[in-house]
Amino acid sequence: MKSIILAAGYATRMYPLTLDTPKPLLPVRGKAILDWTLEDLLPLTQECTVVTNALFAPRFTAWAEKYEGKIRVLNDGTDSNGERRGAVGDLLFAVQSLRIREDVFVMGADNLLDFSLEGFFSFAKEKQASCVMYGREPDREKRKKTGIITIDRDGKITDFAEKPDEPASDLAVPPFYYYRAEDIARLPEAVSGGCGTDTPGSFAAWVSRESVVYAWKMTGKRFAVGDAEAYRAVQETFQGRIPG
Repeated sequence: MKSIILAAGYATRMYPLTLDTPKPLLPVRGKAILDWTLEDLLPLTQECTVVTNALFAPRFTAWAEKYEGKIRVLNDGTDSNGERRGAVGDLLFAVQSLRIREDVFVMGADNLLDFSLEGFFSFAKEKQASCVMYGREPDREKRKKTGIITIDRDGKITDFAEKPDEPASDLAVPPFYYYRAEDIARLPEAVSGGCGTDTPGSFAAWVSRESVVYAWKMTGKRFAVGDAEAYRAVQETFQGRIPG
């Protein structure tokens, strides 16, 4: 399994914090947001690539030096928010640039988890299928701003809508996805067929309609750093990864 971390956004909603510093490298409890994830992820993956943009590529490259070659930084060639490829567009760029043919784990870089990814990967291995995570979202307005799924009793996704006007459930999908090799190979087909390229869940939703995708219930909390207010809240509430 290879890993792709999507970090090519410009985080304009967080100016001035992110004028010179990419959001995933902002500090939380003494570590960069992304360092928390990599501490857990690197022992579980064969290869890890961070996809960023031309503006922030030098910052990510300097940051990655401490990982002594374990992190590849891939520049998507854009240098402004108006030129951005979008999350799925960057995923396609990475898959084609790196000629990925294996299973791949994909995640958004501006998220923190207080639990290990190991359980999710074990679930995907057991199911032998592409998989997503989910947690319950009680706030209806927040459900309209994320991926929402319905599942059967075995955890198989029966419906997946990205940012729905009328959410069909309270099962929200954060940007953490495990794609089987045969499904990630269909990414060009999905994009050419009209799959949205802006939000990362658009491809997962497409795959769920074309193949079998299972959903794993998160064993802890996910903390999203969407804007300056959320960043302040994360700094106050995130306590690190819970053992076990």
